[in-house]
Amino acid sequence: MLRRLLEAHFFQNRTKPTAEKIRFWLRELRTPELLIEVAQAHPRLSSRLAAARPLLALVAAGQEAALAQALKEEEQHERERDRQYWLPLRSELETLRRAR
Repeated sequence: MLRRLLEAHFFQNRTKPTAEKIRFWLRELRTPELLIEVAQAHPRLSSRLAAARPLLALVAAGQEAALAQALKEEEQHERERDRQYWLPLRSELETLRRAR
């Protein structure tokens, strides 16, 4: 779902993107082809942001297959972080529900 929202945002704003939108796309896009397009159009910014999002280095190296795999791994990592975040909250909600 998030991937589709990011794609829609990109396609709605790609003709006249602001610097802020370009930075956002480089930090958040999850579609390899779109990330490559933005990174190749803005190589200096992409290079600077690679410290925060290392998979951007794969774009510069032309490693599209590795980029696709890195994006999958990034998504899995985010999902796991999200799961860990909600775990104690779910437990607390369950405790409250049972206390009724």
